Amino acid sequence: MVKMGSLLTKSIKGVTHLAVQNYIVRKFLLKNAVKRIYREFILKESDKCPPKEQEDKFYMARALFYSIERAISHGISPKCRDALLDILFGNILRGGDAEAKEKFYMEFGFYPPTFVTISPTKACNLRCIGCYASSEERNAERLDLDVFDRIIQEIKELWGSHFVVISGGEPLLYKGLFDIAEKHRDTFFLMYTNGTLIDEKVAKKLAELGNITPAISVEGFEKETDTRRGKGVYKRIRKAMQNLRDSGVPFGISITATSQNVDIITSDEFYDFYFEKEPRAFYAWIFHYMPIGRGYTIELMPTPEQRLLMWERIRKIVRERKIFIADFWNDGVITDGCISAGRTGGYFYINWNGECTPCVFQPYAVHNINEVYKKGGNLNTVLNSEFFKAIRKWQDEYAYKQPKDRKGNLLRPCIIRDHYGIYYRLLKCYRPKPIDEAAMEILSDDEYREKLIAYGEKVEKLTRDIWEREYLQKTSKT
Repeated sequence: MVKMGSLLTKSIKGVTHLAVQNYIVRKFLLKNAVKRIYREFILKESDKCPPKEQEDKFYMARALFYSIERAISHGISPKCRDALLDILFGNILRGGDAEAKEKFYMEFGFYPPTFVTISPTKACNLRCIGCYASSEERNAERLDLDVFDRIIQEIKELWGSHFVVISGGEPLLYKGLFDIAEKHRDTFFLMYTNGTLIDEKVAKKLAELGNITPAISVEGFEKETDTRRGKGVYKRIRKAMQNLRDSGVPFGISITATSQNVDIITSDEFYDFYFEKEPRAFYAWIFHYMPIGRGYTIELMPTPEQRLLMWERIRKIVRERKIFIADFWNDGVITDGCISAGRTGGYFYINWNGECTPCVFQPYAVHNINEVYKKGGNLNTVLNSEFFKAIRKWQDEYAYKQPKDRKGNLLRPCIIRDHYGIYYRLLKCYRPKPIDEAAMEILSDDEYREKLIAYGEKVEKLTRDIWEREYLQKTSKT
């Protein structure tokens, strides 16, 4: 019976894979998928989310479906197609392994995170201005391969998840990365990379593996990218994109928004080029520059006014052009707020030394995964630190577990960027360890603290009326 069930599953998968290769059938499936998510997000009233929030989620989900369809239409390797359909669509987007998630809930009283972001090495071949990781080329720290492997195995077994984000440093400098992807064929990896090491050989290997999608860092066009990342980098990543396209590997772009490039990265020209013309990326992640790490400075952050402009323009592009663009600070409405500290559906971060922080941009740790494993613990040990619990409590009270008419402003979702006064008090209360010198310096930098608090207050002032009027549907008091 087990063998027959396995054969039936393989047969169904085989038919599905053949179907999506047919343009007419694929368009039919896409149309029906969009109808289903329309019913789920628009027609079905939610007890938790205001109608406008549901609408935003619909447009983002629709963009994701169209992006997957575009990737297949452009031509991808058989292994990449299998990974998109079987892991990303067949497992991750459907919520993962229900049995493991229910078991977790029964033990801890909340559902598990969706992923972990891992930076297996601090090594990098570039020296980007304002690097959050303060990466270096020589004598860089790295995570032990066995520890890396165990983390991924626990994500599957303890949380029922099959999604891992790889960052750095530069991940392609980590020996063993492809071995990890090969071993965990049932897991989908999103890899943030500077792209300069993706030659034809690497691109072909990615096509053979199928379960790694690279998100290549760009700052705009040649001038903006080379200014921050180094002369000649832009030409190298253009070649990397060509190699990926020739090998049939779907890829995206990772954009660092700064006060200097907002107009470019929100322009139609930018998305025309990267999505419609030669590179043909199929998704984009936007990270607002965060003043941590090497040479941290408040001045590189997009101003509150620029941030609001980004929210307006990117939202319009997602809706009108059906391009999947995730902006981690402006899409709090999509994610129900901050997703750090291992919140349900969220994540936490593990770096090259094993330090476990609430997110990539919160450089403070209570646990080190190497020490946790030595003492017989696991990923859930990290999740249940008092520091992580305090952040999740704030998330719940601010918005995540609040009634739909009393949620906090999700246009201002980030605890460290938008609510630094609260975050600073948690740092003082729980005393997590700074993971680098910059994180230590920040704790005693009064000007830094004052400016970040003022930043969050300005964002609140600019967005409060929009949040109440459009989302909570309240009439302004003024």
